[in-house]
Amino acid sequence: MLEYENQMLLDIINSDVLLISAKGLSYDTVLINLIKIFCDPGELVLILGATNEEEQFFISELESMNITNLPKVITSESAVSDRDAIYLAGGVLFISSRILVVDLLKNRVPVANISGFIVLRAHRILESCQDAFALRLYRQRNHSGFVNAFSHSPQLFTSGMMKLERIMKTLFVSTLSLWPRFHALVSSTLKQKEPAVIELQLDMTPKMVTIQTAILDCVNFCIKEIKRINPTLDTEEITVENALSKTFYKLLQVQLDPVWNQLNAKTKQLICDLKTLRTVIVALTQSDCVRLHKLLLSLRSKEYTSKNAGWMMLDAAETLFVTTKSRIFNSKQGQFYEIFSEKEIGIFYFTYLSLEHNPKWETLNEILIEVERDDESKDTQSTVLILVESRYTVTQLKEVLTDGAEEMLNDKYKLFFGSDGSLKEDSQNLEEEEASNLVDSITLSQVKAEDDDNNVTFTECTQVSKIQNKTRRSTSNESRISCFGGLLIGKRIRIKRVDTNCSHEFSLDELDNNSSFCDKYPKNLKDPVIFIQQFKKDGDGLFLPKSLKERKPTTIVMYDIDVSAIRQIEIYQSSLEKQLKVYFLMYGNSVEEQVYLTALRKEKQAFEYLIKEKSVILIYQQKRSKERSHYNGVVCTIYISPIKKSTRAGGGEVEPITLPKVIVDMREFRSELPSLLYKRGIDIEPVTLQVGDYILSPEMCVERKSISDLIGSLNSGRLYTQALSMTRYYSKPILLIEFDEKKPFVLQGRYYLSSDASSNDIRSKLQLLTLHFPRLRIVWSPSPFATAQLFHELKEGKGEPSASAAAAVGNEDAHLEDERLEKYNIEIQDFVSKLPGVNSKNVNYLLNKGKSLPHLLTLSKEEISEILGNNVNGELLFNSLHNKISPNAEVAGSNYR
Repeated sequence: MLEYENQMLLDIINSDVLLISAKGLSYDTVLINLIKIFCDPGELVLILGATNEEEQFFISELESMNITNLPKVITSESAVSDRDAIYLAGGVLFISSRILVVDLLKNRVPVANISGFIVLRAHRILESCQDAFALRLYRQRNHSGFVNAFSHSPQLFTSGMMKLERIMKTLFVSTLSLWPRFHALVSSTLKQKEPAVIELQLDMTPKMVTIQTAILDCVNFCIKEIKRINPTLDTEEITVENALSKTFYKLLQVQLDPVWNQLNAKTKQLICDLKTLRTVIVALTQSDCVRLHKLLLSLRSKEYTSKNAGWMMLDAAETLFVTTKSRIFNSKQGQFYEIFSEKEIGIFYFTYLSLEHNPKWETLNEILIEVERDDESKDTQSTVLILVESRYTVTQLKEVLTDGAEEMLNDKYKLFFGSDGSLKEDSQNLEEEEASNLVDSITLSQVKAEDDDNNVTFTECTQVSKIQNKTRRSTSNESRISCFGGLLIGKRIRIKRVDTNCSHEFSLDELDNNSSFCDKYPKNLKDPVIFIQQFKKDGDGLFLPKSLKERKPTTIVMYDIDVSAIRQIEIYQSSLEKQLKVYFLMYGNSVEEQVYLTALRKEKQAFEYLIKEKSVILIYQQKRSKERSHYNGVVCTIYISPIKKSTRAGGGEVEPITLPKVIVDMREFRSELPSLLYKRGIDIEPVTLQVGDYILSPEMCVERKSISDLIGSLNSGRLYTQALSMTRYYSKPILLIEFDEKKPFVLQGRYYLSSDASSNDIRSKLQLLTLHFPRLRIVWSPSPFATAQLFHELKEGKGEPSASAAAAVGNEDAHLEDERLEKYNIEIQDFVSKLPGVNSKNVNYLLNKGKSLPHLLTLSKEEISEILGNNVNGELLFNSLHNKISPNAEVAGSNYR
């Protein structure tokens, strides 16, 4: 561990701490050592918020340390009896919050034995209601265990009023530990071993500069229009600088969601236009001239031109389109005689392809040549890691290094435009099909250009057939060309066997059909091995550190710039004896550079804000510690329900207070409402319900619907079936329609409604529902908080429901419910139960007798009917699995936000 990582571990061990680090200063090493301490049967530590990749990474790292009692992963596939045994066995457990909450409410977890909690991605705790619920249940019954929370997103703690304090209270932590990059210990630790950094500021071509200026003018126009149309809207953060950052649209969502229905159509379109323009400016630096031209041609379609908010009418927009086209076509003037006229001299312009190369390509090629020369002079072999942001750039660089820039651009032009220069309608599909055959991390081996006297060396020779019968060429004899799966130069290639000091020639056919070729390629290579990969793969923040450990690069090329990646490279260098050589490629005076500098500035401002807040929170806690009861220095208050009754009996004895109870369906624990009900002092009992979502009393049943659920249930007819069941078994059925607290409390506009329904349709169907079921009451709630208060009031003076009776309602096979819950994944149950023809009476038979969805597809209509026990239901399910349904043309063509 590095020095600052040791200090991190000392700060958090055996205390309640929220640790916030800068992006890239990953705390994975700290976590591994913290988990290592508690990998003991005498401890019980629960980890929340970890991804599947992180779970496997931590377990594999601990396994490499020869830890015997490795952490276990509890998923929905784990049976209840198995979970009981796992809890009692102790150690470290990765567990989902939904399962943990249910087990805590069912008293399956020995709370007194819990040593502590480790919470990852602590900035999400306010939105991750189940994590907060689990911590509250834990802290109420265990005051001695610890809570350690981690986050590497300091900016997310600064938005909103007192957000940092609210997060710390929700986590039940009393100490804040901040680790910015400018922390003295971090700076001194990383300065001891610094990589050799070579920063290359490149000049964009004059046409790229013109395009960038035109895009910025269009962005500026859109922002001014938003501010002009909405003078009362808080638009302080809506600037040209922020509009180019990745987090801009999250910021807009927070600000505009509550008032989205009040914004006019032009404002909404301007926001969409800003997103489109950012896509264009990113494509300018990360893509090629052909792809950018294709993107802009798609924007000049009749559909988009008619709906854009006006930026395409600007002179800057015309400059943008003309200059982009000029990067592909070059016009020259000539003279000719018209054959069918009387020798009139005419002037004409003819065009030819003149594809402009990305300046970074040439610089990257020069870097690879330099690395090769260093290897030749030192008689060593280098490993080069090229880091890019997008998957498309991986593909692009592979083709540039394999085919050469000119051939790659020509191939792209033919793919998108064909020989006649018109945009192909299926070019997007062709490109997606081509990209689907590629992986996110592509291995390239460095080989020499074609020359009869030169030798060619391979380090990879898989999937050679993909590029057979294609001639690869280079732009010069000095340029280096790389390959993925083999390089074909001319008609024959020469493979040098370094270990035997001999060579052998393979023809194209021999190479494609030689199954033993992969076993014969040389092991001791002198040419550099090149890897191209993204900073992250599917959002996995540990992807780059794992790649660095696996690849062990000696040279790293930052083709695109990422703050996290830079710091991860610094940490990797600190663990090495040899010095890394790192090349930074960046366009000077560009949007790319500005976005990078803005990210650094905002992170620094966020940490400065948190440092001030830390001092304020410390003073506040010291002041309030004398006035309130604390758990380990943290205030933990629970709302006591006013409907609880306490009566005094004779002799001065006090009758125990009975908490009100609500039966909650197991599937409802994905929402925030159960946690809010518990917070208000209502006892929650999780049960698998066939009818309703919440049982408030023996006669009161509630079916909760979000807006999207409501629309889907009305269109499918499922809500009618649910209302029928509720009115059959309960005298007071309730349909609760719950809105998102962050969005407007109105049922209108396209913002909420799906593309196949309008607000009038929804109202009409709700009216029909009430006509069919007069006893059904419809309740509208603006937020989960309002729903919790409503349930609280509805329970006043009512009897308490029975869990066993509620579970048996609508299910003749009630005794099979617990078995089904333990045997099958809850998501699979949900999916199967929603299939046409499947209901509460036959779902168990389908789950037990149907092996899988592919198995169902092989069954005949009669076999499915036999499983379901009904011919009508069998026909419905069979038709839904086999009949092809074409989408409505009007629905498919609509485009909503």
